[in-house]
Amino acid sequence: MSLAIEIHGLEKHYKGFDLKLDLELPEGCILGLVGENGAGKTTAIKCLLGLVRPEAGQLRVLGRDLDREAVSAREEVGLVLEPTAFPGSMNARQIGKILSSIYRSWDAAAYASLLERLRVPVEKPLKDLSRGNRMKLSICTALSHHARLLVLDEPTSGLDPVVRDKVVGLLLDFTRDERHSVLISSHIVSDLEKLCDYIAFLKDGRLMLCEEKDRLLEEYRLVQCAPAELARIDPALIKGRRETDYGVSALVPEAAVPAGMHSAPVDIEELFVLMASGKRKEGGER
Repeated sequence: MSLAIEIHGLEKHYKGFDLKLDLELPEGCILGLVGENGAGKTTAIKCLLGLVRPEAGQLRVLGRDLDREAVSAREEVGLVLEPTAFPGSMNARQIGKILSSIYRSWDAAAYASLLERLRVPVEKPLKDLSRGNRMKLSICTALSHHARLLVLDEPTSGLDPVVRDKVVGLLLDFTRDERHSVLISSHIVSDLEKLCDYIAFLKDGRLMLCEEKDRLLEEYRLVQCAPAELARIDPALIKGRRETDYGVSALVPEAAVPAGMHSAPVDIEELFVLMASGKRKEGGER
């Protein structure tokens, strides 16, 4: 199995925060990176792209070591990051001309088609565009130089549901080519549920799990019961819980649910919320 992304032993330290990460993305797949603000998603992406230097770790993109083959690797990587690196006085047409001199495989026709499809103003300066239109412009540039890997940090943030649906469609079209892969971080879990083959959960700089989306949905169950009844389950097997005055909701591997205890299927959003919330009590004394 070929890997589009390999992150082994990554360590990045800031005052009050440490990121330690091992992560792989198989070629031809979409991996969703999920976590609360400050979990380390953007730091991981910037380390992967060589925009931030980690203290330790081996990172490879499309089989290349970015330290030694950065130029050739980045030619095949499409990026959507905030904030954009372009001056606010430039417009979409001017940005296209600059990128055509940077990327050998720049496709001006594809760029023009995407701008039209996503209704991005072509002549309006970047500084006068809404955040949503700036994100759409970044998506257009990422998809216009025949990249094999897209790395997208919150690409649907600020977009209305109709445009988000178009972007999801573009990304699904992109991965119809089995050589194409996507790493996407997002708070909009419903988009990831439509898109992703794999889901990775980051919390406080640590990877809590990384698994195929369908397997996650098959392996975990949502248990809703009284706290005393939850004591029937080994605490080490409870991946997340949320307690209120009305009872407790817990994320538990299906195999760990005791016989006779009611459980229900879990969706990706509930999975994320429970894993992120830990053992916090809501709706009463704290």
